[in-house]
Amino acid sequence: MTSLAQRSQIVTLVDQAVVAGARQARACQTIYLSARTLQRWRLAPNQGDQRRARVQDPRNKLSELERQRVLAVANSKEFGHLAPSQIVPILADRGLYIACESTFYRVLKAENQLKHRGAQRPSQARTKPRALQARGPNQLFSWDITYLPTRIKGIYFYLYLFMDLFSRKIVGWQIYETESSELAAEVVRDICERENIAPHQVVLHSDNGSPMKGSTMLATLQALGVAPSYSRPAVSNDNPFSESLFKTLKYRPAYPRQAFEDLGAARAWVSEFECWYNHEHRHSAIRFVTPAQRHAGQDGALLAGRAEVYEAAKARNPERWSGAVRDWSRIAVVHLNPENPAKPCLRQSETVKQAA
Repeated sequence: MTSLAQRSQIVTLVDQAVVAGARQARACQTIYLSARTLQRWRLAPNQGDQRRARVQDPRNKLSELERQRVLAVANSKEFGHLAPSQIVPILADRGLYIACESTFYRVLKAENQLKHRGAQRPSQARTKPRALQARGPNQLFSWDITYLPTRIKGIYFYLYLFMDLFSRKIVGWQIYETESSELAAEVVRDICERENIAPHQVVLHSDNGSPMKGSTMLATLQALGVAPSYSRPAVSNDNPFSESLFKTLKYRPAYPRQAFEDLGAARAWVSEFECWYNHEHRHSAIRFVTPAQRHAGQDGALLAGRAEVYEAAKARNPERWSGAVRDWSRIAVVHLNPENPAKPCLRQSETVKQAA
């Protein structure tokens, strides 16, 4: 309900808006007020709200004795560790009805007793990984392990795959017959040597698997000056780039329909995939240049050339364009797990215009 003073103030504000050139209907719509209500307030400015304040007391409300009985049962030695969803069926099996499940919850909430009741550890809210970003190659890497099928059912090869998030380039990979922290450490050492990674230059993001957090891997990262970053347990969205790369790999038309015969066959196929992905595949998230071109810093000139082609085409036939030409501006920043939840994870990129 609004007081007489509030009504008078609202009427004055609306009148001021109308004098300033606004339409009364639009002014009322902006403040979610009916024009009919405004008219009624003007006709009877000294008449307050005539509606009776309604205080409803449900007829089926629990009595104080019934509330105390619900609390006594919920906090008893037999049921004190169970949730109401467990208590109510047990009582029903005994031919007893004290209150429905929702009433149990409502009474417990009113008494500030609605909390975890079991002996097991309650579910924990996982802290989101810190936001990371890359403004150039060899700053932010991501890696993961995926299975490759063999001719023996239940036996797999393990593909260790590392990528640069800024360029999407596969910077290193290897296939082994087992998962281990020691093997992963070997691949990391090889990547840092080939890419000339200096200490404290790269952040390496991964999930929480044992090869990622093993003592040998952690010791190797510390010795190389590579900072580790980890996803939340069982949250694949925290490592979306590697997951997307695995999907691209396994849904390639050239992916073998039959399982790999041996380790050599698997390595040969992944080697061909790496060559295609890095040097031929035009990646949609980096303006359809190849990862190798972006990693080498060639994407800026390529995209500028495309922009010139489009501007020239528009100049020749301007009637075919109703607006601006296609955006070929270079993506300057790539984000991983940004703090702003409004931005989708795989589309976390800023163009040169936005970064300027």
